[in-house]
Amino acid sequence: MPTTWTVTARNLPEHASNPIHTDAGATAAGFPSALVAGVTTYAYLTHPLVAAWGLDWLTRGGGEVRFRSPVFAETQVDCVPTVLDDDVLVEAVCASQSVNPRVTFRAVRDAGPPPAMRPGEALASRQFVLADRLGADYGLRVGDDLDLYVRDGLVHPAVWPAIGNRIMSADLVKGPWIHTRSIIRHHAPGPAGATVDVHATVVDRFERHGQRAVIDVLIEHEGRPIATLEHEAIVDLTTATV
Repeated sequence: MPTTWTVTARNLPEHASNPIHTDAGATAAGFPSALVAGVTTYAYLTHPLVAAWGLDWLTRGGGEVRFRSPVFAETQVDCVPTVLDDDVLVEAVCASQSVNPRVTFRAVRDAGPPPAMRPGEALASRQFVLADRLGADYGLRVGDDLDLYVRDGLVHPAVWPAIGNRIMSADLVKGPWIHTRSIIRHHAPGPAGATVDVHATVVDRFERHGQRAVIDVLIEHEGRPIATLEHEAIVDLTTATV
Protein backbone atom coordinates (compact mmCIF):
# COMPACT_ATOMS: atom_id res chain seq x y z
CA MET A 1 0.00 0.00 0.00
CA PRO A 2 1.09 3.63 -0.51
CA THR A 3 3.30 5.10 2.20
CA THR A 4 4.26 8.65 3.21
CA TRP A 5 6.94 10.39 1.14
CA THR A 6 8.66 13.72 1.83
CA VAL A 7 10.14 16.28 -0.59
CA THR A 8 11.29 19.92 -0.64
CA ALA A 9 9.03 21.85 -3.03
CA ARG A 10 10.63 23.69 -5.92
CA ASN A 11 9.68 25.68 -8.99
CA LEU A 12 11.29 25.12 -12.37
CA PRO A 13 12.60 28.03 -14.48
CA GLU A 14 9.76 27.68 -16.99
CA HIS A 15 7.18 28.21 -14.25
CA ALA A 16 8.23 31.88 -14.07
CA SER A 17 6.07 32.48 -17.17
CA ASN A 18 3.21 32.62 -14.66
CA PRO A 19 4.18 35.51 -12.34
CA ILE A 20 2.49 33.82 -9.36
CA HIS A 21 5.44 31.40 -9.30
CA THR A 22 7.92 34.22 -8.68
CA ASP A 23 8.36 36.13 -5.43
CA ALA A 24 7.59 39.44 -7.13
CA GLY A 25 4.46 38.21 -8.85
CA ALA A 26 3.19 36.38 -5.78
CA THR A 27 3.65 39.37 -3.46
CA ALA A 28 1.91 41.61 -5.99
CA ALA A 29 -1.06 39.22 -5.82
CA GLY A 30 -1.05 39.31 -2.01
CA PHE A 31 0.94 36.19 -1.15
CA PRO A 32 4.10 36.18 1.01
CA SER A 33 6.34 34.39 -1.52
CA ALA A 34 6.33 32.33 -4.71
CA LEU A 35 3.69 29.64 -5.04
CA VAL A 36 4.84 26.24 -6.27
CA ALA A 37 3.16 25.23 -9.52
CA GLY A 38 0.06 23.12 -8.96
CA VAL A 39 1.26 20.45 -11.38
CA THR A 40 4.43 20.11 -9.32
CA THR A 41 2.50 19.57 -6.09
CA TYR A 42 0.35 17.09 -7.98
CA ALA A 43 3.51 15.32 -9.15
CA TYR A 44 4.54 14.93 -5.52
CA LEU A 45 1.15 13.51 -4.52
CA THR A 46 1.36 10.83 -7.22
CA HIS A 47 4.68 9.53 -5.89
CA PRO A 48 3.24 7.25 -3.15
CA LEU A 49 0.72 5.82 -5.64
CA VAL A 50 3.20 5.04 -8.40
CA ALA A 51 5.69 3.66 -5.86
CA ALA A 52 2.99 1.23 -4.69
CA TRP A 53 1.03 0.49 -7.89
CA GLY A 54 3.45 1.26 -10.72
CA LEU A 55 2.38 0.93 -14.35
CA ASP A 56 -1.12 -0.27 -13.44
CA TRP A 57 -2.05 3.12 -12.00
CA LEU A 58 -0.40 5.01 -14.87
CA THR A 59 -2.48 2.94 -17.31
CA ARG A 60 -5.95 3.13 -15.76
CA GLY A 61 -5.87 5.11 -12.53
CA GLY A 62 -6.69 8.71 -11.75
CA GLY A 63 -8.47 10.88 -9.22
CA GLU A 64 -9.37 14.42 -8.20
CA VAL A 65 -6.79 16.92 -6.97
CA ARG A 66 -7.90 20.05 -5.09
CA PHE A 67 -5.57 22.94 -4.29
CA ARG A 68 -6.88 24.28 -0.99
CA SER A 69 -3.96 26.46 0.15
CA PRO A 70 -0.71 27.43 -1.55
CA VAL A 71 2.45 25.40 -1.25
CA PHE A 72 5.38 27.81 -1.14
CA ALA A 73 8.74 27.22 -2.78
CA GLU A 74 11.52 25.68 -0.65
CA THR A 75 9.14 24.31 1.99
CA GLN A 76 9.04 20.66 3.06
CA VAL A 77 5.99 18.74 1.87
CA ASP A 78 4.87 15.45 3.42
CA CYS A 79 2.70 13.42 1.03
CA VAL A 80 0.54 11.41 3.43
CA PRO A 81 -1.75 8.64 2.06
CA THR A 82 -4.84 7.32 3.85
CA VAL A 83 -6.87 4.34 2.59
CA LEU A 84 -10.58 5.16 2.24
CA ASP A 85 -12.55 2.09 1.14
CA ASP A 86 -11.54 1.60 -2.52
CA ASP A 87 -9.81 5.01 -2.78
CA VAL A 88 -6.63 6.49 -1.35
CA LEU A 89 -6.56 10.09 -0.11
CA VAL A 90 -3.08 11.62 -0.42
CA GLU A 91 -2.62 14.93 1.42
CA ALA A 92 0.14 17.49 1.03
CA VAL A 93 1.07 18.59 4.56
CA CYS A 94 3.51 21.44 5.21
CA ALA A 95 4.57 21.45 8.87
CA SER A 96 5.75 25.05 8.51
CA GLN A 97 2.18 26.21 7.84
CA SER A 98 -0.64 26.46 10.37
CA VAL A 99 -3.37 25.29 7.96
CA ASN A 100 -3.20 21.77 6.54
CA PRO A 101 -3.62 19.86 4.30
CA ARG A 102 -2.53 22.28 1.59
CA VAL A 103 -3.57 20.03 -1.31
CA THR A 104 -5.60 16.81 -1.46
CA PHE A 105 -5.69 14.08 -4.07
CA ARG A 106 -8.39 11.42 -3.88
CA ALA A 107 -6.98 8.69 -6.08
CA VAL A 108 -8.65 5.65 -7.63
CA ARG A 109 -7.08 2.48 -9.05
CA ASP A 110 -9.52 2.43 -11.99
CA ALA A 111 -10.75 5.75 -13.44
CA GLY A 112 -13.02 4.07 -15.98
CA PRO A 113 -13.48 4.76 -19.69
CA PRO A 114 -13.00 8.21 -21.22
CA PRO A 115 -16.05 10.42 -20.55
CA ALA A 116 -17.75 12.24 -23.41
CA MET A 117 -16.69 15.83 -23.97
CA ARG A 118 -19.43 18.13 -22.68
CA PRO A 119 -20.95 20.90 -24.81
CA GLY A 120 -19.49 24.36 -24.47
CA GLU A 121 -17.04 26.80 -26.03
CA ALA A 122 -14.69 24.75 -28.20
CA LEU A 123 -11.06 25.88 -28.12
CA ALA A 124 -8.49 25.36 -30.85
CA SER A 125 -7.13 21.82 -31.05
CA ARG A 126 -3.38 21.52 -30.62
CA GLN A 127 -0.54 19.04 -30.87
CA PHE A 128 2.13 18.59 -28.23
CA VAL A 129 5.29 16.52 -28.32
CA LEU A 130 5.85 14.61 -25.07
CA ALA A 131 9.46 15.73 -24.75
CA ASP A 132 11.58 18.44 -23.13
CA ARG A 133 9.35 20.20 -20.55
CA LEU A 134 6.63 17.57 -21.13
CA GLY A 135 9.03 14.64 -21.14
CA ALA A 136 9.92 11.65 -19.00
CA ASP A 137 12.18 13.62 -16.64
CA TYR A 138 9.58 16.12 -15.35
CA GLY A 139 9.41 14.31 -12.02
CA LEU A 140 13.18 14.17 -11.60
CA ARG A 141 13.49 17.88 -12.28
CA VAL A 142 11.00 18.78 -9.50
CA GLY A 143 12.29 16.21 -7.01
CA ASP A 144 10.23 13.05 -7.64
CA ASP A 145 13.02 10.49 -7.61
CA LEU A 146 11.16 7.46 -9.03
CA ASP A 147 13.19 6.05 -11.94
CA LEU A 148 10.26 4.32 -13.67
CA TYR A 149 9.57 7.18 -16.10
CA VAL A 150 13.02 7.59 -17.61
CA ARG A 151 13.74 3.85 -17.37
CA ASP A 152 10.55 2.83 -19.21
CA GLY A 153 10.25 5.85 -21.52
CA LEU A 154 7.00 7.17 -20.04
CA VAL A 155 5.92 10.71 -19.27
CA HIS A 156 5.14 11.68 -15.69
CA PRO A 157 1.38 11.87 -14.87
CA ALA A 158 1.86 15.54 -13.99
CA VAL A 159 2.31 16.15 -17.73
CA TRP A 160 -1.46 15.79 -18.24
CA PRO A 161 -2.47 18.75 -16.03
CA ALA A 162 0.58 20.59 -17.39
CA ILE A 163 -1.00 20.31 -20.84
CA GLY A 164 -4.27 21.56 -19.35
CA ASN A 165 -2.37 24.54 -17.97
CA ARG A 166 -0.91 25.27 -21.39
CA ILE A 167 -4.41 25.40 -22.83
CA MET A 168 -5.51 27.72 -20.02
CA SER A 169 -2.53 30.05 -20.39
CA ALA A 170 -2.83 30.24 -24.18
CA ASP A 171 -6.56 30.85 -24.44
CA LEU A 172 -8.08 31.99 -21.16
CA VAL A 173 -5.83 33.62 -18.56
CA LYS A 174 -5.32 37.30 -17.84
CA GLY A 175 -2.06 37.91 -15.99
CA PRO A 176 -1.20 35.84 -12.89
CA TRP A 177 -3.44 32.82 -12.46
CA ILE A 178 -3.92 29.76 -10.22
CA HIS A 179 -4.73 26.14 -11.04
CA THR A 180 -7.39 25.15 -8.47
CA ARG A 181 -8.72 21.67 -9.26
CA SER A 182 -8.52 18.78 -11.72
CA ILE A 183 -10.13 15.42 -12.27
CA ILE A 184 -7.54 13.34 -14.12
CA ARG A 185 -8.16 9.96 -15.75
CA HIS A 186 -5.50 7.74 -17.32
CA HIS A 187 -6.48 5.53 -20.25
CA ALA A 188 -3.02 4.41 -21.40
CA PRO A 189 0.60 5.22 -20.49
CA GLY A 190 2.10 8.25 -22.21
CA PRO A 191 5.06 7.26 -24.41
CA ALA A 192 7.91 9.76 -24.13
CA GLY A 193 8.64 11.48 -27.43
CA ALA A 194 5.20 10.83 -28.90
CA THR A 195 3.04 13.52 -30.50
CA VAL A 196 -0.41 13.87 -28.96
CA ASP A 197 -3.55 15.63 -30.18
CA VAL A 198 -5.32 17.75 -27.57
CA HIS A 199 -8.92 18.96 -27.76
CA ALA A 200 -10.50 21.26 -25.16
CA THR A 201 -13.87 22.84 -24.45
CA VAL A 202 -14.80 25.54 -21.91
CA VAL A 203 -17.76 24.07 -20.03
CA ASP A 204 -18.19 26.71 -17.30
CA ARG A 205 -17.17 30.22 -16.27
CA PHE A 206 -17.95 31.75 -12.87
CA GLU A 207 -16.74 34.14 -10.14
CA ARG A 208 -15.13 32.86 -6.92
CA HIS A 209 -12.09 34.73 -5.56
CA GLY A 210 -11.55 35.89 -9.14
CA GLN A 211 -12.78 34.77 -12.53
CA ARG A 212 -12.69 30.99 -13.01
CA ALA A 213 -12.97 28.71 -15.99
CA VAL A 214 -13.53 24.95 -16.24
CA ILE A 215 -12.42 23.04 -19.33
CA ASP A 216 -12.77 19.46 -20.51
CA VAL A 217 -9.56 18.15 -22.09
CA LEU A 218 -9.07 15.08 -24.28
CA ILE A 219 -5.50 13.92 -24.98
CA GLU A 220 -5.13 11.38 -27.79
CA HIS A 221 -2.23 9.39 -29.22
CA GLU A 222 -2.70 7.87 -32.66
CA GLY A 223 -6.46 8.39 -32.38
CA ARG A 224 -6.84 6.72 -28.98
CA PRO A 225 -7.45 8.55 -25.66
CA ILE A 226 -4.57 8.31 -23.23
CA ALA A 227 -5.80 10.91 -20.69
CA THR A 228 -8.85 13.08 -20.02
CA LEU A 229 -9.23 15.96 -17.60
CA GLU A 230 -11.72 18.31 -16.06
CA HIS A 231 -9.45 21.27 -15.35
CA GLU A 232 -10.31 24.38 -13.32
CA ALA A 233 -8.35 27.57 -12.72
CA ILE A 234 -8.74 31.15 -11.54
CA VAL A 235 -7.90 32.80 -14.84
CA ASP A 236 -8.10 36.41 -13.63
CA LEU A 237 -6.85 37.26 -10.12
CA THR A 238 -7.54 41.00 -10.33
CA THR A 239 -10.74 40.67 -8.28
CA ALA A 240 -9.45 37.93 -5.96
CA THR A 241 -9.62 38.22 -2.19
CA VAL A 242 -6.61 36.54 -0.57
